Amino acid sequence: MGAWETRWGRWIARVCCLTVLANALFMFKQPPQVEAADAVNLNIQAKAAILIEASTGQVLYEMNADEPLPPASMSKMMTEYLVMEAIESGKISWDDKVSPSQYAVDVIGSGQLIGPNEQYTVQDLFGAMSIYSANDATVALAEFVGTTEENFVKMMNDTAKKMGFSPNSFFINATGLSRADLGKYAPPGTEPETLITARDAAKLAYYIIKDHPKVLEFSSTPSKKFRPTDKSPMINWNWMLEGNKDNPNFRPYVYEGLDGLKTGHTDEAGYCFTGTAERNGMRLISVVMNTSSEAQRFVETRKLLDYGFNNFEIKSVVPAKSTVDALKTVAVKKGVKVDVPVVTAESVDFVVKKGETPQPEITAAPLEPAKSAPIAQGDVLGTVKVKLGDVEKQVDLIAAEDVGKGSWFRLMMRGIKNFFGGIFTGIANGLKNLF
Repeated sequence: MGAWETRWGRWIARVCCLTVLANALFMFKQPPQVEAADAVNLNIQAKAAILIEASTGQVLYEMNADEPLPPASMSKMMTEYLVMEAIESGKISWDDKVSPSQYAVDVIGSGQLIGPNEQYTVQDLFGAMSIYSANDATVALAEFVGTTEENFVKMMNDTAKKMGFSPNSFFINATGLSRADLGKYAPPGTEPETLITARDAAKLAYYIIKDHPKVLEFSSTPSKKFRPTDKSPMINWNWMLEGNKDNPNFRPYVYEGLDGLKTGHTDEAGYCFTGTAERNGMRLISVVMNTSSEAQRFVETRKLLDYGFNNFEIKSVVPAKSTVDALKTVAVKKGVKVDVPVVTAESVDFVVKKGETPQPEITAAPLEPAKSAPIAQGDVLGTVKVKLGDVEKQVDLIAAEDVGKGSWFRLMMRGIKNFFGGIFTGIANGLKNLF
């Protein structure tokens, strides 16, 4: 073998060694890959499912969450929302008397509680809708709020748009029943049936819990008589309620902290359930759509909630009344001080995986370049944005202390100082440039 061949062989060997070493170092320096929420295999036996945290709306798990599917009685969450909106606005009250139409009396499915020529309070009907998923009570409330169910459905779809629903999610009635089930009472229009995605069902649950938490007082009720004279109470279709812990029939399905929200079933929709539970200050919302049996929807819901509570926690990324490096002070005009320290008005919390140290992006800006004195402690002087993943939150930055207005003498002396300071700085810079 010639000398050039030996040198060539040694060079190739060195290159190979360096390549192997470089690849090893490259692999070592790669950041650990965080598993996506929807990449976790929970073996959910449903057509679609999603799990979100209720205060932030952060998605913790999703499976086929954007396919529009029949929601059955989960549609009633929107009816609940609009009835409570009407109560809050003063349009109606809990004690108002409702006279059901013949349509409400005749509608099939859950309910069969009301009769013609009778009156019921809004609260009684709302309880029947929320606890027993009563279709007759739902229609009666929809007509009472919207005058007709057709008008009420327009309100439902308008509200869905405001909530940011997918264009593929829409309602054709207040109950979630199919056109075939409604028969002669089927609504006009060309839309096939009520359809909603799992993501939009979770979004609807998020809004009703946030805007009208009183709904949980109804949805958490295991049983209740519609009339005091009734022999039997209405039994909540939600077997997982914590309030069922002493019921031997439902005990295997009971889930700690679960207090809502809405079941649903038709032949087309299968068995659906939007559930919500709170533990250790964290509330989760789950949705399963089109499971195979009444019990299965609760089995699959348990998988989702267990995953959420076992693997995630709410962590304060920026504590309340804390200083952020992005904006520690705000300039003050005509004050005894030239700036004022600012702190966060409230904490900024995110849902993170347990044991994970979040690395958020933090930016801040004053409301105006300089604030005129006097300034009182707690005055809003700026904002801070905190972004973690796809979720961004904003809170106010407030003055940490009072800053009084400066006297004319103080302001004059400060002006003189700044004037001469500027001259000396200019001379110094000029000399520096010369030499």
